[in-house]
Amino acid sequence: MPKRTYIDTCVLIAAFRGEPELAKRAMAVIDDPARKLVVSDAVQLEALPMACYHNNVEEVEFYKTVFDAAEKLTWNYAVLYKAFELAKTHGIAAMDAIHVAHAVEARVDEFVGGEKPTKPMYRVSAVPMHSIRVLE
Repeated sequence: MPKRTYIDTCVLIAAFRGEPELAKRAMAVIDDPARKLVVSDAVQLEALPMACYHNNVEEVEFYKTVFDAAEKLTWNYAVLYKAFELAKTHGIAAMDAIHVAHAVEARVDEFVGGEKPTKPMYRVSAVPMHSIRVLE
């Protein structure tokens, strides 16, 4: 059974536009056959509009390919309430809290983000939290 892995938008952006080492780490998560990717409406909202606006066809297609293969989570009040509570408790920025709340509410096996592992979102212990970035 594949590990259900919630990825945030930074992982997608790093995979497509990141510096080579970061892109390699992001693609290792995205292409891992032992994982079932999980994304939310929040990931799509952050990734797709600007790529579409700038007519970055290859980038849009890349994101859509990932979204089509992933399990999708929709916005709901329970997630937004959970995000508010996580943000308050851990000092997490709003959109980061929304991503983590989706992961927690969906009971995924792990969360993989593209933010530095020192960010407040990685304080959450309700789901195993990992970053594709290494501390420098």
